[in-house]
Amino acid sequence: MELIPVKSSAILKVGYAESNLFIEFVGGEWYKYADVPITVFEQLLRAPSKGTFVNQRIKPYYHGEPCLNPEL
Repeated sequence: MELIPVKSSAILKVGYAESNLFIEFVGGEWYKYADVPITVFEQLLRAPSKGTFVNQRIKPYYHGEPCLNPEL
């Protein structure tokens, strides 16, 4: 899986694999959000504010849980 650095004050990197969205937040915490459509991931990449998009379009609708860095 490719992890993509993003310009955001809240998020460092995002990645997508097998309907799972991975987000590294500032501070080093990783979260995995399950059953996220690829179209939502693409919208996240295009969003002018990544943090606002995650708070409004990801967290309320998709189950998220802390996870280990998927690069490891």
